[in-house]
Amino acid sequence: MRKIPLLLLTVLSLVVLSACGKGTVKEQTKEVDGVNVSKDNVVGYPQLSPKVADNEEVVVMNTTLGQIKLKLFPDIAPKAVENFLTHAKEGYYEGVIFHRVMDEFMIQGGDPTGTGAGGESIYGDSFEDEFSDSVFHLRGALSMANGGPNTNGSQFFIVQKTEVDEAALNQEKPLVYSDEIREAYENMGGTPHLDHSHTVFGQVIEGMDTVDKIAKAKAKETRPIEDIIIESIEILTEK
Repeated sequence: MRKIPLLLLTVLSLVVLSACGKGTVKEQTKEVDGVNVSKDNVVGYPQLSPKVADNEEVVVMNTTLGQIKLKLFPDIAPKAVENFLTHAKEGYYEGVIFHRVMDEFMIQGGDPTGTGAGGESIYGDSFEDEFSDSVFHLRGALSMANGGPNTNGSQFFIVQKTEVDEAALNQEKPLVYSDEIREAYENMGGTPHLDHSHTVFGQVIEGMDTVDKIAKAKAKETRPIEDIIIESIEILTEK
């Protein structure tokens, strides 16, 4: 598949940001202001294994285009995982659409207003970012959408990009990629320019074909012409 030049990828990212306002996938900055990147919750690289560890949660997202099975990382992003699971248990996401889809980038949902400007966290206000050097925006990553640092609400996105540009891996960041993660990006694809700009709190372990279907849906600008709906989110007990 043809690689998308880094400049075009950046433009696409900025389109998402400007079109959505609150709750959008935001462009990576070179510095992370006011956020401490955690060094205490390193648990290896859980995204690189399809197995489910004892400390991970598993959910199945049922959509009108198929199922997406994800494992969540409460040890790495406890507030994001609690927020997502509580909303799921209370049916907050049921009937909510994927309001923004971009093939070779990501799919975004979690806003009950369907506008991309709504949604609230379970904490009553926006909550802080939870960054880690254990998780990354690899293809299949589940991450919090935001409108800037520490503005997490209910919206989330799943990375769908199939390839990665070398320039994106080499740009200045608040972290240095290990050989293992660099290889993972090269083999899996992803959006490294979003690392340490959004909170990664899960990973697709089954159903990337569904993610691809959603990303490739016909859209007007970035909104699907026909609604793609989250019918339910089941919380499994695969411990």
